Amino acid sequence: MFINWKLREINLKIVYYGPALSGKTTNLEYIHAQIDPRRRGELVSLKTHGDRTIYFDFMQLELGEIKRFKPKFNLYTVPGQVIYVASRKLVLQGADGVVYVADSGPDRLEENVEALRDLERNLRELGYDPERIPLVLQYNKRDLPNAVPLDLLSRSLARNGAPQFEAVATRGLGVLDTLKAAIHLVVSRI
Repeated sequence: MFINWKLREINLKIVYYGPALSGKTTNLEYIHAQIDPRRRGELVSLKTHGDRTIYFDFMQLELGEIKRFKPKFNLYTVPGQVIYVASRKLVLQGADGVVYVADSGPDRLEENVEALRDLERNLRELGYDPERIPLVLQYNKRDLPNAVPLDLLSRSLARNGAPQFEAVATRGLGVLDTLKAAIHLVVSRI
């Protein structure tokens, strides 16, 4: 969190984290398309030629007011590919909350668990307590024909009562509910 006293702004950072191709960028694209352009900035994506996030995606939302301060929510995604571990850690630095996007694909459970361990490890290395940072879990791609059963995803990934949402980010299902929960947790903490 960064407070600009002169402009009466509170800048809060929410990071979308998860394995490669789980739908982190798709979440931000949907949010960007749905929010009034007067309330959001441009969506910035740094991608490879194959449309894979290489460093991060970013957008800013201006929503409501907190005790006469204007909150600005900075939404970031991290690259999911294993080779970008340093980038994920760098983007995670300064996070006020995390949305963990899991892929419901039947062959992705192990990658989901490993990416969550990576998140926890990176949080610890950055001086955060993974048990205390606001976390929302999103189980994306629930429309897949052989999607991993929800109870198995929950048993494998759920942490300390973190809110959990089913989603199909390509259609926007669960995307805004996930974001609202993350914003609520972050704002409640400050």
